[in-house]
Amino acid sequence: MSKKQLDIYDPTSGSGSLLITIGKAVSRHKVGENGVKYFAQELKENTYNLTRMNLVMRGIEPDNIKTNCADSLGEDWPMEKNVDGADVPLYVDAVVSNPPYSLQWDPSDAEYDPRFKGYGVAPKSKADYAFLLHELYHLQPDGILTIVLPHGVLFRGGEEEQIRKNLIEKNNIDAIIGLPANIFFGTGIPTLVMVLKRNREADDVLIIDASKGFVKAGTQNKLRACDIKRIADVVRDRKAVDGFSAVVSRDVIRENGYNLNIPRYVDSQEEAEQFDIFATVFGGIPRAEVDALKKYWDALPSLRDDLFAVDGGGSPHLSLKTADTKATIESNVDVVALKNRFAEAFAPFDGFMRTLLVDNVEAVNELKAMDSAAEYIFTCLEGIPLVDKYAAYQALADQWGAIMSDVETIQQEKLWACRVVETKYKIVKKNDEDIEVADGLKGRIIPFEIVQRVKFQSEMRAIEALRSRVEAIDSEVDDAKNELTEEEIEAYCDAEKDGALDKKRVAADAKPKANVDTQTKKRLARIVALWDEQASKKKQIKVDEEALINSTVDTIKNLSDDDIRLFLHEKWISPVVDGINATLAAVLADLENKVKLLADKYATPLSQIEDESAKSANELQDLVSQLTGAPEDIQGLSALVNILKGGKA
Repeated sequence: MSKKQLDIYDPTSGSGSLLITIGKAVSRHKVGENGVKYFAQELKENTYNLTRMNLVMRGIEPDNIKTNCADSLGEDWPMEKNVDGADVPLYVDAVVSNPPYSLQWDPSDAEYDPRFKGYGVAPKSKADYAFLLHELYHLQPDGILTIVLPHGVLFRGGEEEQIRKNLIEKNNIDAIIGLPANIFFGTGIPTLVMVLKRNREADDVLIIDASKGFVKAGTQNKLRACDIKRIADVVRDRKAVDGFSAVVSRDVIRENGYNLNIPRYVDSQEEAEQFDIFATVFGGIPRAEVDALKKYWDALPSLRDDLFAVDGGGSPHLSLKTADTKATIESNVDVVALKNRFAEAFAPFDGFMRTLLVDNVEAVNELKAMDSAAEYIFTCLEGIPLVDKYAAYQALADQWGAIMSDVETIQQEKLWACRVVETKYKIVKKNDEDIEVADGLKGRIIPFEIVQRVKFQSEMRAIEALRSRVEAIDSEVDDAKNELTEEEIEAYCDAEKDGALDKKRVAADAKPKANVDTQTKKRLARIVALWDEQASKKKQIKVDEEALINSTVDTIKNLSDDDIRLFLHEKWISPVVDGINATLAAVLADLENKVKLLADKYATPLSQIEDESAKSANELQDLVSQLTGAPEDIQGLSALVNILKGGKA
């Protein structure tokens, strides 16, 4: 879609966040500034005002903001004037909404409403399809609608089934995307995104089960950037992915009675853990469970034989060859070759990212740059087995927000912003209130840590050596304290302070003229010398740290353009490269864990447990036979022995 003006609409706008998000997403297609027009309708007045405020605060021109405080189902909007001055429906390029789920509404006379004509009227108890049809009605012929709904709309009967049937037969439903539970505040139920169009070329429905891809974020679940991109790529390419998506023909949907429940079409359930009876009883690792790791053996053909051996004695099972699984995996020739292929594939990535972001920082377009970087990562991983390209993408996404924050600052303030040093603040609690207080200095863009790591390595090593010595002195003081006699400990240690040394008394009695035993004085003098050295080292650390900070500040304020690019590279690109490299290490660590779990699963067979139990029973029987005591006690112990041997009490 490429137009000079894009009209987008949310009939239940809330705070306006969905409108703002979609506006940002489609901005890559617009021509000129302020090419997106926002239409927002919201029932609650306070929330409606929040919508308007948020849109204005995004810098959107007032003429591009159209809002209305009303009930979208009761009052059809947006409208415009025709040539005769009459109100007629306005049709938009995109609709996005997250309406209240299964809301009760008044469908009186709704059968005469043109919004619902040809589809049906949603039941009074559930307005989900009423919102959907209202939005579909206001869509341009080439527009797109996305709406968040509860899963019930996919399979509920009655009026909703009739509407669903009509949507299918009129070929309006383009895709259904099942989301994880608990990703929206205020509700923990699983939801879905339904994508609809007025006119479509395809006559099938793309069904995606994206319910498994998320991370925990406090009490909520959250879609990661890689989860969102995986969904977006499947929607764009309209492809079936085993366990994730299916392209379902209209005939198949008809055969299922227009039931669109996602599990009917996409099986995303993980296989239940299997237990081999023979191996459980007699030990050994079942071949079938080793075979289940096929993707690893296909990618690393020699590794299986390096890890597993055929059990002797005619056993059909395998055993683990090595106690050091990690070392065996790391040294395998195919693993080494894979690491080399991975390194070679990403060798140019560092330079590509520098050109994309650092060398042209003032011209970077966030969305286009992200797309370019993602495409480059995916290209690098073509032909590289085992590594999930979306995991590598996440390594980029994890850093992207911070990178773009810096880019925005530089584009506003030019490279000069990289030479700015300013006050750093921290939050502290005062009188039960969080207040902001000064906490030293920081670079506005370039972190002190990076400058010091690159420019002041010797100074940092010297400070670290001093810190290490300070820590070592604590240990030496403890050793010296342990050499004190009991009388000296009683005299110089404070029992009320966990036996801590009384520094004043130790220092006084360590002096040459102190009236104490010579050996005692010698031991105390050693402790005092350590304390003095520690104090001196701590003082030197403060002096050196202050000098390092001053040098760092001076360096940042006088950075050349080349230095700035060097430090931006270190701050932006190096963490992305490290994150991508970690994806392969994570794959190998996951394999190591799977192999260990498999070995541990059958490490102690039941036959061995039975043998050990019988041995223990025989040993106990021998002990019981040597005991004397009350007849009922001996009888009880004998019964216990019988139970251990598998008999009765």
